[in-house]
Amino acid sequence: QVQLVESGGGLVQAGGSLRLSCAASGRTFSSYAMGWFRQAPGKEREFVAAISWRGANTYYADSVKGRFTISRDNAKNTVYLQMNSLKPEDTAVYYCAADNGGTVSLKIREYDYWGQGTQVTVSS
Repeated sequence: QVQLVESGGGLVQAGGSLRLSCAASGRTFSSYAMGWFRQAPGKEREFVAAISWRGANTYYADSVKGRFTISRDNAKNTVYLQMNSLKPEDTAVYYCAADNGGTVSLKIREYDYWGQGTQVTVSS
């Protein structure tokens, strides 16, 4: 069992930056691939970024590639999402998720545990 708590969301102007954190409980955090997803009002939840259990492999949605960076610190049981050059279309609730499968997935259904989400609002 893994419990996830996101933090770091807020209101920022376009072009600004935010860093989201996701703190995980449980001794097996380092064995999970981790992902960030987002859901804007009236839209389906979508993949943003994912990272393998050791952090060696990262994956990004095309819409955030070059602007967002996912990383993890297994000693702190925490995964991060650094978001730069934010745009109004990045406005959404951001969720972190843990996948105990053997490989990193970009698919929502592959993730086993979810946080409660943190709101990110980018003003124009």
